[in-house]
Amino acid sequence: MSESPEKFVKQPFSGGVWQADLPWNGLLPLPPAPELESRAVLKLCISARTALAELKQAAQLIPNQAVLTNTLPLLEAQSSSEIENIVTTTDRLFQHQASDDHADPATKEALRYSQALLEGFRSLATHPLTTRTAEEVCSKIKGTEMRVRRLPGTALARGTGEVVYTPPEGEALLREMLANWERFLHTETDLDPLVRLAVGHYQFEAIHPFTDGNGRTGRILNSLFLIHEGLITLPILYLSRYIIETRADYYRLLLEVTCDSNWEPWLLYLIQGVKETADWTRAKIEAIRRLFEHTSGHVRARRSKIYSHELLSLIFELPYCRIQNVVEAGIAKRQAASRYLKELVEIGVLEDRTVGREKLFIHLKYLQLLTQEDDFVAYE
Repeated sequence: MSESPEKFVKQPFSGGVWQADLPWNGLLPLPPAPELESRAVLKLCISARTALAELKQAAQLIPNQAVLTNTLPLLEAQSSSEIENIVTTTDRLFQHQASDDHADPATKEALRYSQALLEGFRSLATHPLTTRTAEEVCSKIKGTEMRVRRLPGTALARGTGEVVYTPPEGEALLREMLANWERFLHTETDLDPLVRLAVGHYQFEAIHPFTDGNGRTGRILNSLFLIHEGLITLPILYLSRYIIETRADYYRLLLEVTCDSNWEPWLLYLIQGVKETADWTRAKIEAIRRLFEHTSGHVRARRSKIYSHELLSLIFELPYCRIQNVVEAGIAKRQAASRYLKELVEIGVLEDRTVGREKLFIHLKYLQLLTQEDDFVAYE
């Protein structure tokens, strides 16, 4: 890993000319040769970083940060998994959040994505963003140990079977490329961090270091990099929402960098995505805060004897709440916990539902707010 990254271009598989069906061992090291920080790119970076700063501030106004980290990563997990045709619903994700014992395979895999995002976030406290982080994240997503590819045969194809890209191969070369990717992210600090984010995301996807799970791993690494750079403090940026809405552009622009070194459209695309997503997530968090305050006032007015900030926080942390959750949070013993939740049903805050042998108490207005595009809530 300490050898010179120039070896990338000394070992071209196909004479230095990219071909879709041949391993692209000629992938160039970072930083790219073209000028990255054009006037348009820098202008967009400024507005995107402003949007991230406003998101960061909005998140800090939520006293219980678990209200955000228990919910927004599940939205990200659902969309990021759908990009890879692993389809579940946010309703199923929230229902099985506490235990995936009876969840379908797609829901279990999306839940692992959310867990990988949160574990990756916690790992930043002990070690920086590296190849090790990527391996840990991918292993969690896939539910099995994932390491950098050793065997050939990985290729990306359309539904028709047409190969559109064959990533480089050979473990030693892949690890060398990943070492260069790490150095770029951490040492090219003259570049705006959002430019490094977009370039680093392209390079990681082009290296495609694992046999599976690369797209989802790369999208988690985006969030972790923004946290590492201090642009946000929690893994709550819902960037996969933007990517799934513009999926054709996402893949087209990645391929244009590979084919033509056409960097500016790709940079503008991803940085615009960060800006739009930061704006959307900030507005969603502000709506969550308004709903929390309204619900708090409603419960105090109608059921003051059971009101507590801890109980209100819990039903915002867990839109699907169980009696046991109230007990485990230390709010009440089982009989009282059951009564508290039933009283919240009586005043229209929660709805109870029996699923098998289990009684669930569902915060429908909150789920509606989380999953709909706009931030309107019918309070009464």
